[in-house]
Amino acid sequence: MKIMSALLSSALLVAAPATAQQTAPRADQLAFRDLYQELVETDTTLSAGSCTLAAERMAARLKAAGFGDDKLTLFADPGHPKEGGLVAVFPGTSKTAKPILLIAHIDVVEAKRADWERDPFKMVEENGYFYGRGTLDDKGQAAIWTDTLIRFRKEGYKPKRTIKLALTCGEETNGAFNGAEWLAANKRDLIDAEFALNEGGGGDSDGKGHVIGQSVQVGEKTFANFRLETRNAGGHSSVPVRDNAIYQLARALTRIDEYEFPVEMTDTTRRFFSEAGAARGDETGKAMAALAADPADKAAEAIVNKDRFLHGNIRTTCVATLLDGGHAPNALPQRAGANINCRIFPGHPIEQIKAELEKVIGDPGVTVTQLPPKRPAPPAPPLDPKVIGPMERLVARYWPGLKVIPSMANGYTDATFLGAVGIPTYGIPGIWGDPDGNGVHGLNERVEVKAVYVGRDFMYDLVKAYADKP
Repeated sequence: MKIMSALLSSALLVAAPATAQQTAPRADQLAFRDLYQELVETDTTLSAGSCTLAAERMAARLKAAGFGDDKLTLFADPGHPKEGGLVAVFPGTSKTAKPILLIAHIDVVEAKRADWERDPFKMVEENGYFYGRGTLDDKGQAAIWTDTLIRFRKEGYKPKRTIKLALTCGEETNGAFNGAEWLAANKRDLIDAEFALNEGGGGDSDGKGHVIGQSVQVGEKTFANFRLETRNAGGHSSVPVRDNAIYQLARALTRIDEYEFPVEMTDTTRRFFSEAGAARGDETGKAMAALAADPADKAAEAIVNKDRFLHGNIRTTCVATLLDGGHAPNALPQRAGANINCRIFPGHPIEQIKAELEKVIGDPGVTVTQLPPKRPAPPAPPLDPKVIGPMERLVARYWPGLKVIPSMANGYTDATFLGAVGIPTYGIPGIWGDPDGNGVHGLNERVEVKAVYVGRDFMYDLVKAYADKP
């Protein structure tokens, strides 16, 4: 899920009404709500849930709408029977137009009932919001994609492009079975597409009923964890020596802390810094625009670096996240270690960052080991007008006065695996969130009812725009 709401909220000056006042839900919205509720109320946590069951339930919905078994592929790795997923295919009429792929993960972050005000696995509509784990991240999008194909089927829609849907498990848990990774490695032909539409973009509201920004995610960082470790013979604490494993590790960590990876920009981040900076108009905004024009502008960089998100958006970052060492309070440490978490700017192999860390540390007595899982590091997808253009036109129609601002995520999504096998993947605009983050990955996750219903119509129109005009 993206972490950009606060930045876009402060960057964009033009506000548009979120929607006209929603009256009683339409019949098709009530049918969608039933599907959405079933998906949210199917526990898909790694500890106690089943993505396989959720995928089977969505497949049953599609089958009831008229999809044949030959258009539905349920999959699960034998070693991970509860972490399965679904691929559905809606055939197009063109023999030459490449398909589009709609993806969404159906697994969710763990949620403890005792900590929540409401049962996290019961979808509750209250005060204009849907509450429940996954209502926003990412079962809202998964439900909308499934519902979109059902709507197309009921309407007798004949798209030119084939439309594919992949609902997968494992995005929220590093090291667990990942359905998008498995499909990319084992069923590449099944998900083959010119491009894919994913989570990661979206809208931002001011928390008072106005949408103030819409973004499309174009590119994201790769993550990697490295284990730093020092070892020696130790000894009695009454006879300290310079060759102390903890101090040696501390010196290495200090060097990493003091090291700044160089400024980099993709076409996406350059456009984001230019357009969002111009919209802000404050000192930071002017510095953003200046840095977009000249990434070597050190004065502009110094101002931009004061913002934590912006600082990370223009470079690789590596930070210590775990620390351990020693074996007894009265003994010199025989071992000390730390975890370094790196968020790697697009296009850099993990091995390159490992080598750079070793160079920065400058001490062969500190071992640097890359820990699993190892993620691919694909380049950022292009700012393709064929992909971005329909988003821009629809955002202008739904929210007059707003522009679609391309952004790069400091985190990552399943787009990493698709990009690595040649399927450019974009996080789309549409559903909006509040400035406080809506409890995503935390307590009492929620999404505005209007955001879901309007986002559903927007996403339906967006898929049609791509499918009608290859």
